[in-house]
Amino acid sequence: MIRFTKDCVLGVEEIDKEHEHLFKLFNDAITILEYDYGEDKYYKIHNILSGLDQYAENHFMHEEAYMEKICDPELILQRVQHLSFKIRLFEFLVKNIDNEKEQMEALRDLIDFLSLWLYRHIISSDTMIGKLPPLEEWMLRENPCEYIEEYITGVDIIDREHRILFETLERAFNLVKFWVEGDSYDEIIHILDELKVCTVTHFADEEEHMQSIGYEGYEAHKQAHDAYVDRLDEIDFDKIEENPKIYLESLIEFLMGWMIHHITNFDKNIPLI
Repeated sequence: MIRFTKDCVLGVEEIDKEHEHLFKLFNDAITILEYDYGEDKYYKIHNILSGLDQYAENHFMHEEAYMEKICDPELILQRVQHLSFKIRLFEFLVKNIDNEKEQMEALRDLIDFLSLWLYRHIISSDTMIGKLPPLEEWMLRENPCEYIEEYITGVDIIDREHRILFETLERAFNLVKFWVEGDSYDEIIHILDELKVCTVTHFADEEEHMQSIGYEGYEAHKQAHDAYVDRLDEIDFDKIEENPKIYLESLIEFLMGWMIHHITNFDKNIPLI
């Protein structure tokens, strides 16, 4: 079972209630798979799929309307991800589940799909809604990528690696701030490659520390890490080449916003011992 914890809370009552309902549907699917032995599961599975279909129709509309209202820069990405959810759900809705073998297979596939969605979409994307300040506001700061006391966790290795990540992001930020047309593409690629290596190394070290102290929030934390790395993997280098300044502005806005949000709301909850 997966609990709807504060890690998954956006802070918008209607959206949070809908997310919590999705967690219930997921747990219902697990219950059917693990405890309903030797009985036909056809109608129970279809009830869950119908619930998911209604969830997608209502929740995505509410979430996108809220993002549009606050001019959230991640709206387009959210719409793409929501569409992918609906397409995958349709595949489940038309799937043949007449016999027990097909029902068990459908349940396992559905649980795997929802598990990734719950953590990689809700924790990685949805919890960031309304928390990414517009790039124009960042420009007004002396150094928006400065590693300040607010980000210190007290765990030496984590804090050292966070500082390196902030310094790498600052180099990317300065490319935007002091942009010179025509000669920055190779440097962008180099910084992004370096950022990914540093990020993967840091997440591995942080996860090792959490496991060494038996941190109960490890699994959700790791899922958030995996989602962030996925986002780095999804960087469109063709779009960078087409218009590097605009693409990099949007990318930095997300990467920096995610890092600050993750450190202050997740990493600082990791016990010191």
